Amino acid sequence: MSIIPPIKIRPEGRLFITIFVVIAIILFNLAQFLGWIGVILAGWCMYFFRDPDRVTPKEPNLIISPADGVIMLVTNSTPPAELEMGHTQMRRISIFMSVFDCHVNRSPIDGEVIKATYKPGKFLNASLDKSSEDNERQSLSLQNQDGVNIAVVQIAGLIARRIICWTKEGRQLRAGERFGMIRFGSRVDVYLPIKTRILAIPGQRTIGGETPIAQLKTRQKDRKGEWR
Repeated sequence: MSIIPPIKIRPEGRLFITIFVVIAIILFNLAQFLGWIGVILAGWCMYFFRDPDRVTPKEPNLIISPADGVIMLVTNSTPPAELEMGHTQMRRISIFMSVFDCHVNRSPIDGEVIKATYKPGKFLNASLDKSSEDNERQSLSLQNQDGVNIAVVQIAGLIARRIICWTKEGRQLRAGERFGMIRFGSRVDVYLPIKTRILAIPGQRTIGGETPIAQLKTRQKDRKGEWR
């Protein structure tokens, strides 16, 4: 008989889970059906703050998805100005996280955190393209051992009101290593060199720390896909 491993919960979620449990108890005292609604909400809150272990591919030059979610956009854009990476356009992959996705974010590469910046902003719907510029965000510039620079940007959404980043400048991250999370619905953008091969396909679901979304140092064309 297989044993189901316990669900790992992020410490950042304990207060919220406790609040939901207390609300469920109060609702039970009012009416049983309201109490069960509270139980469902408490269960969702626990599920939201889950932090599962992941198996990260170690093939050189792969860019690994930093988030669970759906590939929303693959386009060219300049990285956030506060990262001071210049005005040259880069490949940008945008991943949208719903309130049902795991919101722990992970490093796409092995590399050093060159710059970490926070910029306050609006709380527009994260599925809108302009949210990359207008919304509150936390940005990281990473450099791998070959001197290749990429950027990872956590973007707050319509419901998300708290970006958490527990890494600092000068820290070495491994691909798939946790570096932060966003509470309640949001988006993560990855900026890559313009000649990067894109493996991610708009509409594709990704698993943070596991799904390859791009590849460096190759002349192969971008991967294509179709709805079926």
